[in-house]
Amino acid sequence: MIYAAVIIAIAIFIYLWSSCLLFYHEKPEKLEADESKCFDPACRSIVIRQGSEKAVLMIHGYPTTPAMYTYAASRMKDEGYDVYAPLIPTFGADYHDFEKTVFSSWYAWIEEYYEKLCKEYESVVVIGTSMGGAMALKLAENHSVAATVIIGAPVVYNSFFRDRIVTSWASYLARIIGLFKPSIHAGIVTGKPDSNDGNEDWKGYRGLFPKQGASLVWNLKAIRRDLERIRTPLLSIHDRGDKTVPFKNQEIIRRETDTESYFVETEMGKECHHTHHALLMYKSVQKELMDKIISFFHAHS
Repeated sequence: MIYAAVIIAIAIFIYLWSSCLLFYHEKPEKLEADESKCFDPACRSIVIRQGSEKAVLMIHGYPTTPAMYTYAASRMKDEGYDVYAPLIPTFGADYHDFEKTVFSSWYAWIEEYYEKLCKEYESVVVIGTSMGGAMALKLAENHSVAATVIIGAPVVYNSFFRDRIVTSWASYLARIIGLFKPSIHAGIVTGKPDSNDGNEDWKGYRGLFPKQGASLVWNLKAIRRDLERIRTPLLSIHDRGDKTVPFKNQEIIRRETDTESYFVETEMGKECHHTHHALLMYKSVQKELMDKIISFFHAHS
């Protein structure tokens, strides 16, 4: 009986430590941008200055690059915005450097970038996709953002008991795996020839990064907790068949925010050979969605 009790206690501790991230903590480290290390010129920051008094900050996802905003940046330029889609340091370069960083450091860098823009412009609006959408929500929780757009933004990763959401069962073991392996099947992706609809131009990393995955999961908890603090006008866009971030995340955002919010649902067909996630990359929907985003910004910033 004693041995059985010990085994059960150990199993419970491992579950709480790895799955619930018991005793987990992070301290953000200062990151320095160095785009000379980019594995492809398309990974570099998109910066378009045209002397405007208003700017848009576009935050890319995990583990991708600003290339996802090529079309959106052009549209925002045409609307008279100065455009900033920065490459978060350690993305788009040597993934061994990426293995050494975590969400809190990425967010601290983005927040400082946003604060600098606020000192230069009368109005700054924000667009974030996927992890970038989670960062955009966190910015809106902590700052008076003029207006915020999120695309496929997660606020939970695995939440089986509370929300019946499991993005990946394997992620329950991420913290343990991260003790022994910094990455699994990691590599650089400069294109996806088996994809279509614009997603064939995707640039970023492939593989699993257990430490970075656990970091994202842990940070999402605070972002969800503080959703009620958002006072900026908010537009959330999500595809019902999103294969990367479950659509139920949009339902949580709708339910737990208390601000002027608008919600757009897309439903892409099987002819689209991609994850239905990085929506502003996809030629079949990007014009329609950017029309909605631009109208939203004109009305609320």
